[in-house]
Amino acid sequence: MTTPAATRYVSLLGLGFGDCGKGLYTDHLCGAWRAHTVVRFNGGAQAGHNVVLSDGRHHTFSQFGAGSFHAGVATVLASPVVVHPTALRIEEEALRRVGVHDAFSRLWVDARCRVTTPFHQAAGRLREWARGARAHGSCGVGVGETVRQALAAPADALHYGDLANPARALEKLQASRVSLRREFAETGVLPLHAEAARELAMLEDESLAARWLAAVAPCLRQSPPASVDAIGQRLALSGTVLFEGAQGVLLDEWRGFHPHTTWSTISTAAVESVLRDAGIAAPVQHLGVLRSYLTRHGTGPLPTHDQGLDARLAEPHNADEGWQGVFRRGHPDAVLLRHALDAVGPLDGLVASHLDAIEGTGLRWCGGYRLADGASLASLPRGKAAHDLDHQQALTHLLQSAQPVYEPGAIATPHAWIERVEALSGLPVRHGAFGPTRETVRAMRPDEFS
Repeated sequence: MTTPAATRYVSLLGLGFGDCGKGLYTDHLCGAWRAHTVVRFNGGAQAGHNVVLSDGRHHTFSQFGAGSFHAGVATVLASPVVVHPTALRIEEEALRRVGVHDAFSRLWVDARCRVTTPFHQAAGRLREWARGARAHGSCGVGVGETVRQALAAPADALHYGDLANPARALEKLQASRVSLRREFAETGVLPLHAEAARELAMLEDESLAARWLAAVAPCLRQSPPASVDAIGQRLALSGTVLFEGAQGVLLDEWRGFHPHTTWSTISTAAVESVLRDAGIAAPVQHLGVLRSYLTRHGTGPLPTHDQGLDARLAEPHNADEGWQGVFRRGHPDAVLLRHALDAVGPLDGLVASHLDAIEGTGLRWCGGYRLADGASLASLPRGKAAHDLDHQQALTHLLQSAQPVYEPGAIATPHAWIERVEALSGLPVRHGAFGPTRETVRAMRPDEFS
């Protein structure tokens, strides 16, 4: 393995349910530290990282790295990422409209990345509709369904490198379509409405696979599949490489609150695994990303949810409509922060967003929970096994009935918030953002991270 002497590796890992500011900090640090590459190492097209520029331009980054507004910064989609090629084309067109005209030429896609197809997207939506009141929560883009089918039949999984061989790709696409169509036909549990009928029709359409392959061909021409060796050479270039996490650790597939989770892993170990895979032995500086208050889309527990905060805290880039569901706000929660810190792995510091939202908002600090039996809880119990979904589901039930216990008074200032977070975590808050743009980020501690 190589050990690059002049390369700095830094990760940004969300410590909430998402929407914590990973896009803002990726954009800021690419400029401040002259990064040459942003690596996406988990998740897929369900990510939504907002970057707002001082001139008013805005983009919600889904698959391209959130450093793409900086000239020359490349995006690497590492092999754990689930790639959605047609969504890549749509996002590239959106980037062109805000002045980024070379996104594809700066994109590296590992040939081993699993690929989301129209069949996965349709199946994922049908499966979520079929759950009815027991819906898990979904972004509706098929990431979970892609992973589920790949785990069930690894040899049949479609990878980005397969797209360079249209005959093999078509064979895998048709096999996937037939398998999913048979599965839904056998269960007989389908929602009866027009939208579901349209999704089901995709699984019946024998011509769709060939038409979809033609639609994704431009992706292959502009960003051909990259080998792990080529990616390793890119990541070994001198300068800074940023690892941009997708989602937040409270949605992690193994440490999140089952079943309201995502099919990806958010951790320091996941970042380091990508480097090892690329043949690089080097330390990584891991930064946890926090918003000054909690947020969550759609279903799933959020014990400190407060409708008053929903009304007071504007959210211009997170709508209530669509597959993700209603956007909720909650007070800072020490119990969930302890769980996030335990789940994500060892960190070197924290960065915070939305610090400008603290004063006058009435944010309160939740120090623990009161349970239905009257007991108090300051931290969540750990499972006995590493991958214990039964334990995680039990935590979900616990959170759904837990009542937050707040410390007296509101959090008056950003400084007071930082003091609480640093005392709980034992970590320094190294940077703070006081607005939506990179110019609002301040170094809270002028040290090697500045």
